[in-house]
Amino acid sequence: MTPGALTLFAARACGVTGVSAELAERAAGVQLVYEGLRLTRDLVLDEPWVTEDESEDLPADLDVVAADVLVAKGFRLLAETEASAAAVDVVRTFGREHSGSDDATLEVTVFELAAEAGASAADRTTPLALKQYTAGLARATGRPLPPAADALPENVVDVMRRTITPADTAKPSATDP
Repeated sequence: MTPGALTLFAARACGVTGVSAELAERAAGVQLVYEGLRLTRDLVLDEPWVTEDESEDLPADLDVVAADVLVAKGFRLLAETEASAAAVDVVRTFGREHSGSDDATLEVTVFELAAEAGASAADRTTPLALKQYTAGLARATGRPLPPAADALPENVVDVMRRTITPADTAKPSATDP
């Protein structure tokens, strides 16, 4: 549940207090996108449907359907948010760079999506330094992602807050273009 937790922490770092239903849906959307793409990556790397016994194909077929459903549900939860374009970018990047690849690029792009979903919940543009910090966390965490309590530092919200400058937290005025 690390990507979902990171979404909540990013929102908190950007000034959101509490967890509203909308914020919980954003976090769930990020988590679902990750889980679906992670499962897809695992299927590509392990090719479970290449067996002599056709009865073993059914679980692999179900995994493919499950991966599609997870990503689709994640997209649905993020569709009406400012993070929707970032979710599409995660899938595009996955398609270009992850198919058959055993690297951590998926985790990096999903952690950046978590930063975007959390910051936009606070009506903020995602600070570049926050995205860079979350990308660094993903690279340091490795694969498979451990639980959030193990993957994220105890002071993650405080560190995220320090990456945000006063200009990053200023709301645009009504006269800004």
